[in-house]
Amino acid sequence: MRIARYTVEGKDPAFGIVELAVDADEHPDTIAAITGDPLVGPVKYTGERHPLDDVRLLAPVIPRSKIVGIGRNYAAHASELGNEVPTTPLTFLKPNTSVIGPDEPIFKPAETDDLQFEGELAVVIGRICHQVPADRAAEVIFGFTIGNDVTARDLQHSDGQWTRAKGWDSFCPLGPWIVSHLELAEAGQLHITTTLDGAVHQQGVTSDMIHPVAELISFISNFTTLLPGDVILTGTPAGVGPMLPGQKVSVEIEGIGTLTNPVVDGAVDDAFGAEG
Repeated sequence: MRIARYTVEGKDPAFGIVELAVDADEHPDTIAAITGDPLVGPVKYTGERHPLDDVRLLAPVIPRSKIVGIGRNYAAHASELGNEVPTTPLTFLKPNTSVIGPDEPIFKPAETDDLQFEGELAVVIGRICHQVPADRAAEVIFGFTIGNDVTARDLQHSDGQWTRAKGWDSFCPLGPWIVSHLELAEAGQLHITTTLDGAVHQQGVTSDMIHPVAELISFISNFTTLLPGDVILTGTPAGVGPMLPGQKVSVEIEGIGTLTNPVVDGAVDDAFGAEG
């Protein structure tokens, strides 16, 4: 099942089930509206349905508490940046204010001269959990989506810790939807491709993770309680690189879809004092 958040003109955001057509000539891709939030309770179809092209997809989840990122979880990526492979998962946090959805702009702050993409498999947690054994990790997963762990690489190096480099508003694109039907074993064999203006920069397979998904959930939940809607960014393959305003970055993961975002110059609209 593909679960998305979306909006149509004049209506509040809602959740829906994406139905991809086998034959587009006979039946267009659609989204069927559902009641409530599937992350917190039962839902049912409302009977409302829209062509997928007629809605605006939003980030499929806004984490209620946290996004946990994993650094250097692919050996080739660690090597390309001149880093050692960590013996235990290297974790960091991104604020939920960094989340944007498909086709929303990634803003390049004036403070960075080296804004980079990092295409990643993202895990969405489905229940409150703490100290989860790795062999029971599948029980707490709601589904999988695509993430782009946008990073100001120069700030990452100069600050020595990663909060500012990875935490700006718009630095965590997620989408286009959450896939809930992938088994954990399948999620460990997915191809990831990141393109910039159509040119391939990253190609990797989730089987190359140093610490697989089940181990990550167990490790993270040992020191912090995970809540429904929390997101784990599982690390990025080799091939990261800079992106500039005017360019468009896409992350494709087989079995899930494609997440595309334009890059624009400047900061997110300044709300403080904007109305005088």
